[in-house]
Amino acid sequence: MSESDHFEPLIDRIYEAGLIPSLWPAVLGELGAAIGGNGGFLFGVRDGYTSAVNSAEYDQLMPVFWRDGWSERDPNLPRAIALNHAGFVTDYDLLSEEEIATNDVYCNFYRKYGIGYRAGTIIPMPTGDSIAIVMPRHQDHGPVPQQVVDLLDGLRPHLARASLAANRIGFERARAQADALQVLGLPGAVLRGRGKVFAANGLFEALVPSLFQDRIERVTVTDVTSDVLLAEALGQSLAGGRTVKSIPIAATADRVPMVLHVVPVRGDARDIFTQATALLVVTPVDRAAVPTAEVLQGLFDLTPAEARVARGIGQTVTIDALANATGVNRETVRSQLKAVLSKTGLSRQQELVSLLAGKAFRGG
Repeated sequence: MSESDHFEPLIDRIYEAGLIPSLWPAVLGELGAAIGGNGGFLFGVRDGYTSAVNSAEYDQLMPVFWRDGWSERDPNLPRAIALNHAGFVTDYDLLSEEEIATNDVYCNFYRKYGIGYRAGTIIPMPTGDSIAIVMPRHQDHGPVPQQVVDLLDGLRPHLARASLAANRIGFERARAQADALQVLGLPGAVLRGRGKVFAANGLFEALVPSLFQDRIERVTVTDVTSDVLLAEALGQSLAGGRTVKSIPIAATADRVPMVLHVVPVRGDARDIFTQATALLVVTPVDRAAVPTAEVLQGLFDLTPAEARVARGIGQTVTIDALANATGVNRETVRSQLKAVLSKTGLSRQQELVSLLAGKAFRGG
């Protein structure tokens, strides 16, 4: 049996993972076993490591890698990027023997957890990001030999094609998600990184650049007040927040008021190849009438009680009248109104009235 035939089942599994990303942990484990190593890692790369998939044996280790800042201090990634080699490289291709023996990450992380040596490669993606595949080797086994590097180089074209396929599938999935919103009549976009537009539907694109501008770092809103709130919401989403944020956008002479929802992308939806961080959904507010309590609840993530208060305020009902109608004291209504203003990003009761009446408002 030739060497190619020996790896044929593994190559088939690599391509399967390209179509079904959930298979990557198992494939990394199989790849590590095939080369006499210890599992493996697949990293998303954009100005450093951004996310990762690992084989099962590193499930406990990866949180430490991120939490304790080892990912930011790893000397191999910047060296590998600078080397720009279209193949696998080893520790000794990137660092001197003295550096490996004295480097903090090697001494106090990798060797502490049995990762003495590694071989890795960087695969560029069409989106401008890269995928790094790293295959570790226990220190007791010594440095990664050239024979293993040659085997990995033979598999690299398959790993690259599978990664590119997964990246493309991820983009198509994001585009389909945005297009599904268009069927509902809602402008929508999928964001990645710190808020860069990854995929958007036609309704969203029609609002560019009059309302939204796709800048180098992130998407922005031309309404300054709303953009401050958007920046805050994106920061919370990037930091791991799970709460949907709703941001009011003032009406203009040629545009109805709108609500911008920032929906964090979490779990399996945030795969390593697309690295989507948030979904933006734009909901126009009908000028014709104050929305129902149910609509308000959905627009601004309000509780049922808060939605009733918001609707009442939009109809210019007084706080005392709302308290009498709902059977609670006026301080409770005031507390609910305060929560409504906070969730809508407003500071004054009159701004809420103006928003729900379809009139332009400005903070102050």
